[in-house]
Amino acid sequence: LASASNDPGIQYRFTVLDSPIVNAFALPGGYVFVTRGLLGLADNEAELAGVLAHEIGHVTAHHSAQRYSQTVFAQLGLGILGAVTGSPLVGQLGGSVAQVAIMSYSRDQEFEADTLGVRTMSRVGFDPHAMSWFLAKLQAHDQLEATIAGHPGAADKFSLLATHPRTADRVERAIEEAGTASVRDPMVGAEIYLRKIDGIIYGDNPSQGLIRGQTFIHPRLRFQFEVPEGFRLVNGTDEVVALGNNGAQGAQIQFDITARKGNYRMADYLTSVWAKNVRLRQVETVDINGMEAATGSVSKRTENGAVDLRLVAIAFDNGGTARFLFVTPANLTAPLAGGLKTTTYSFRRLSGDEAAHIAPDRIRVVQTGAHDTIQSLSSSQPFKNYQEQRFRVLNGLAPDAALAPGVLVKLVTE
Repeated sequence: LASASNDPGIQYRFTVLDSPIVNAFALPGGYVFVTRGLLGLADNEAELAGVLAHEIGHVTAHHSAQRYSQTVFAQLGLGILGAVTGSPLVGQLGGSVAQVAIMSYSRDQEFEADTLGVRTMSRVGFDPHAMSWFLAKLQAHDQLEATIAGHPGAADKFSLLATHPRTADRVERAIEEAGTASVRDPMVGAEIYLRKIDGIIYGDNPSQGLIRGQTFIHPRLRFQFEVPEGFRLVNGTDEVVALGNNGAQGAQIQFDITARKGNYRMADYLTSVWAKNVRLRQVETVDINGMEAATGSVSKRTENGAVDLRLVAIAFDNGGTARFLFVTPANLTAPLAGGLKTTTYSFRRLSGDEAAHIAPDRIRVVQTGAHDTIQSLSSSQPFKNYQEQRFRVLNGLAPDAALAPGVLVKLVTE
């Protein structure tokens, strides 16, 4: 693709980021990034080629260079280094740096990148329509993610397309305006692609912690905890967040582990370090599964009304402090108190044997049999809800599509 682009002299560096988020972006100088989550969502080489050709189009059109000063790019370089070397900065690249990297393409720039990308795909021999196939699948993925999160009307907030404003129809228009001759016997590369991604990690990598339903498990740091029903766990770079839905709307749980400087008792750490500028109520020392801990609370008024905050600090291993911050609208504090207390006391260390046996979910590619159905295959996946919808989105199947025998499909397995 790079050699067939409008500027084949550019030296590219392609990197796969170990992130479950479906994302792709380009930076000045020929740096192109795709995520593991995007690789898992694509169904064939042509769809991945469409993503890469689009990002190459941004580079050859100098869209990225138009947006960044040398200072900004120098800062981004730190994140790139972290991504390539596997240092903790990789998470920052997947967060704030990546957000800067993709936030400001205009619709005209996106259309130009699509047009250039379509030409590149055609020169190589890929089916250029695969670019719109993947966009349609991405929109279905975003809608499902929003529905699972309890915000079905806000799919754009869960979407790469919020920062890459494109639609499948617009890509088809780019194909028409690209003026390329029809590709005879175009490459799609479905089977070879699916065989290559067979076994790829789906969701979180264990080295970054895993979400299992209502439980967060970190086998490398060797701990786990559970959040109540009605909360959705989100694994971030520096913290884990659980967002309340339904009856817990507006409530939030934040968890992190931070280095503890000084030989503090937990009550002193709580009042003198973490919340040193806050007057906490009901500060007390407690024992959580053999670990010294302290808790205290404070109330605040916000633009959205009164909220209660409860802080819990736990003396974890190697001088680290595990911290919970429970935030509840004042009218929900009492109803949620029992469940949040259970979360506090669910925090525990994992034994070496327990940690060693924790493995990620993976995508497995299987060939359908004569009696397989979407329902029978999707029900085998390790999800508590939306099993069929997840299966359809992962395999690019429309809501009313049936399953043919003898075809390759992706399944998520433990």
